[in-house]
Amino acid sequence: MGMYYLSMPRAATTSDAFNAVAEPRRRDILAFLALEERPVSDIVDALSLEQPSVSKHLRVLRDVGLVHVRRDGRRMLYRTNADAIRPLHDWTGTFERFWRHQLSRIKERAEAQMKRSPQSNQTSKRRNHDIDTSRN
Repeated sequence: MGMYYLSMPRAATTSDAFNAVAEPRRRDILAFLALEERPVSDIVDALSLEQPSVSKHLRVLRDVGLVHVRRDGRRMLYRTNADAIRPLHDWTGTFERFWRHQLSRIKERAEAQMKRSPQSNQTSKRRNHDIDTSRN
């Protein structure tokens, strides 16, 4: 239980979309490319990354199919491949029910606490009012 095999190698970042997006800068690049096709220089400027680093990240994203590239004269233009991102979205969607449930529980607790202690709410409102009026 809870044992890890130290001899098991980590999957290469180019093995699949999940490993590729494990790197935060790649997620930033995907988000930046989500709205429109862009050249490397725009990505470098917008994300304040070095050009060689951006090129390496784009290569990984391209190798796993998360971005498409096309040549426009001398420029290479990159765009997000929404179809390839779908499995990532679907997988994270399995947890959406859990997140929604957690937020509902927090809301219920806050509402229950408000109902249980209307006196303390009035006291804190009075206190805030007193603080505001003392500043004037």
